[in-house]
Amino acid sequence: MALILIVDDSPTEVHVMQKALERHGYRTAWASDGAEAIRLARQMHPDLIFMDIVMPGINGYQATRTLLNDPDTSAIPIVMVTSKGHEADRVWGLRQGAVDYLIKPVSPDQLVEKAQATLAA
Repeated sequence: MALILIVDDSPTEVHVMQKALERHGYRTAWASDGAEAIRLARQMHPDLIFMDIVMPGINGYQATRTLLNDPDTSAIPIVMVTSKGHEADRVWGLRQGAVDYLIKPVSPDQLVEKAQATLAA
């Protein structure tokens, strides 16, 4: 089954996302900031990344740019999952290379549906 990397500095958010995805058979890994996300993506080559934006150190925009500019990780689809709900934030996230943008709170069903649709594309 597909491996999904969840990148979020909130253990509560990660727990909810992991449980929803694992109930549907996905394997998950977790990074708490952008630097760890970059390292784990290069090491694990996940099938999908759910990326928060507001994190300490390297933020989600920076991590997305880094991963998509690296030939080893550029094919991994990244979906932003964030509380930044302004249209300008969404546009900027998509310009960084994210394939989609979800605004928190995201229901477990919505998260699973997005994983299924993104991985099927």
